Amino acid sequence: MSADKLSIDDFLDRYGRFGINLGLSRIQALLGRLDNPQERVPIVHVAGTNGKGSVCAYVSSVLSAAGYRVGRYTSPHLVNWNERICINQQPVSDQQLRFHLQAVAAAIDDGETPTQFEVFTAAAWSYFASEAVDLAVMEVGLGGRLDATNVCPTPLVTAIVSLSREHWQRLGPTLADIAGEKAGVIKAGRPVVMGPLPEAAEAVVRRRAADLDAPLHAITPAADTVAGQWRSGLGDTTVDYRASLLGEHQRVNSSVAIAILQLLQRQGWDISTEAIQQGMATTQWPGRLQWLRWRGQQLLLDGAHNAAAAMMLRQYVDQLPQPIAWLMGMLATKDHQDIFEALLRPGDTLYLVPVPESDTAEPVALAQLANAACPALGKVYTHGTLQGGVENFVAAPHDTKVFCGSLYLIGAFRARYGQA
Repeated sequence: MSADKLSIDDFLDRYGRFGINLGLSRIQALLGRLDNPQERVPIVHVAGTNGKGSVCAYVSSVLSAAGYRVGRYTSPHLVNWNERICINQQPVSDQQLRFHLQAVAAAIDDGETPTQFEVFTAAAWSYFASEAVDLAVMEVGLGGRLDATNVCPTPLVTAIVSLSREHWQRLGPTLADIAGEKAGVIKAGRPVVMGPLPEAAEAVVRRRAADLDAPLHAITPAADTVAGQWRSGLGDTTVDYRASLLGEHQRVNSSVAIAILQLLQRQGWDISTEAIQQGMATTQWPGRLQWLRWRGQQLLLDGAHNAAAAMMLRQYVDQLPQPIAWLMGMLATKDHQDIFEALLRPGDTLYLVPVPESDTAEPVALAQLANAACPALGKVYTHGTLQGGVENFVAAPHDTKVFCGSLYLIGAFRARYGQA
């Protein structure tokens, strides 16, 4: 059945059964049958373990403020698939998404069936090309070297924001192995921005850039200014700005974004200091250190889906009234123990829920891990449904309430209880 007869979710579910299958042969063949739309879209390509979505959000916000027509491709989504494909921060419409998914489906031959991510990525390329965007900011899905977004030989700029040991089952057991996969996005002669990386990973990225004669720009976190802003830039060319996204880790993410924008300036893109300051100050990236008021309560939402992200979240909540009440759900594939060790402190309270419609970890099993990770933890409550956990969590008299553990969990909450 075609995309116009099925819901977008149901249409894409047909390809979900093919799982994750890294490789470029299927996406290249598919794009070839679509007349190679990726060749008509200049791109900024962003890889990394954490922070790449924030970098994409910053860069697309600034370029929009500078007057460009900017595509942005990110994953995963929170509520619906449309969020992944945006032009000037506006998600693709259902009608347009159906049209391009149908075009992709028609281009699939009788050979090896592409994965769900490959089908959707091809639809993004098709949409951006048809809309003649000035450029697209493309976030790597998984790894880099064999990711479906890695099909452009001459990106305007490539970035590797961060690196930690995640998805090691697919990318390799060591940081050097993982760095090798992520460094696969670096292209011959094209500039690359590198955030602060572990020593073993940095050595791999530097070697790859040198082998390809790709100018490498290593950035440092943004510094404070006397006016209470942040300052960052390449060499002596710095800019002062306010970053709208919360957390100290945004010093790195925003610095990577500033470096990308300055490298675009060097290539002739008209991006004023005013556009940079406006775009950085108005960037939105829902579900990442996002405060919202719901049922009279202030809730902090954050994906915190791996140990590195959990440490960033903990750094932020350490500034808030203690102890913390956590509502958490996690996918079965995550390193639960590492996340608990990063987040939990003596006296904290924990509410555990399943992640709806996902390969969820069981709350009872998570409770055992949480108590092992933090033996002096306060009360731990397990719930069979998200609704039950949310109701008890919000009703309890805690000063600081944090909802985290999975972007899919944040998305399920927003879908069921509103977008506020």
